[in-house]
Amino acid sequence: MTWKTLDDLELAGKSVLTRVDINVPVSDGLVTDATRIERIAPTVAAILAAGGKPVLLAHFGRPKGKVVPGMSLRVTLDALERAFGVPVRFAEDCVGPVARDAVAALGDGEVLLLENTRFHAGEEENDPEFAAALAELGDVYCNDAFSAAHRAHASTEALARLLPCCAGRLMQSELRALEKSLLSPERPVVALVGGAKVSTKLALLGNLVGRTDVLVVGGGMANTFLAAQGHEVGKSLCEYEMTGAAKEVLAKAEAAGCEILLPIDVVVAGEFREGAESEVVPANACPSDAMILDAGPATIARIASRFEEAKTVLWNGPLGAFEIQPFNAGTDAAAKRVAALTRAGRLLSVAGGGDTIAALNSSGTADDFTYVSTAGGAFLEWLEGKELPGVAALQA
Repeated sequence: MTWKTLDDLELAGKSVLTRVDINVPVSDGLVTDATRIERIAPTVAAILAAGGKPVLLAHFGRPKGKVVPGMSLRVTLDALERAFGVPVRFAEDCVGPVARDAVAALGDGEVLLLENTRFHAGEEENDPEFAAALAELGDVYCNDAFSAAHRAHASTEALARLLPCCAGRLMQSELRALEKSLLSPERPVVALVGGAKVSTKLALLGNLVGRTDVLVVGGGMANTFLAAQGHEVGKSLCEYEMTGAAKEVLAKAEAAGCEILLPIDVVVAGEFREGAESEVVPANACPSDAMILDAGPATIARIASRFEEAKTVLWNGPLGAFEIQPFNAGTDAAAKRVAALTRAGRLLSVAGGGDTIAALNSSGTADDFTYVSTAGGAFLEWLEGKELPGVAALQA
């Protein structure tokens, strides 16, 4: 894959239109989780160090092409200044005279945040005229929003075709981690895919069986695979209508030489609540009045043995109902094994998507993985083998 980085472009004295994802959670006018903001700080620092002027483009919420005061990016200013350690100016619009004047007034060592791009319908429509209006504001385009790269919007796709373009530090890290883990991995490769439903991850499973050596299936979706093999799963979450699709995945994996690892024992309980009485039973012996809520210890030991043999691990989703005890045990144990092997230099481990970050944070292992992606949909679409418009535009 060929794309330029900030190091490949001359930035001194230039306005650098930088697409970022700062769609962060807010409560009572305050940012409650600044992770996404903190992860773009290296890009801003690099632009400033090179003598450039960072002009941030971002969306916030879903205003659907209209100005919605409650979705103004102004709410992020304090968090941005804390993360960057420099003054952050704000413009009430992202195009037109207001934006042009704000860019012209931007001083050295300062950052400018433009108002929500989605206040204009042309953003989500990928309108060329809107993209051209954005391009008037800068000399260089930098995309640091991998998490929005699966959207063909004006600020993520069309704009890249109008200015010299490059990937920011976060985008660069995401792409390199994904390339190393999926496109040119060191083998054996083990992928762990958990979560509730097979239907939402069918494309993902189909792509991974052709690219990995072992595919661990966990969470509620494993119940559908067990049902496809003729096992009773009691009151467990199960998509019975997807058992045919599960059988197709199993057949495709066999043809590709990919081992599918399903639970051999499970933790079951009569109800889904904190501290519910539970027991471990064989995967083919779930009582009719119980539900499967976690992988059992024998299954975790089997998964751990595959991790021991692996060189690369891809992780997406939990193995059980990790939100409540004791059904977090399987996910926690597996994550801790990956973390230990990564710390020992024996594994490249890449995780992301959906509940993954929450599950790894809960187990205290997120910081020990080689890379944890903050992207949701973009991470999954990459793993599914889809072309991401925001990434493809950087290669044009």
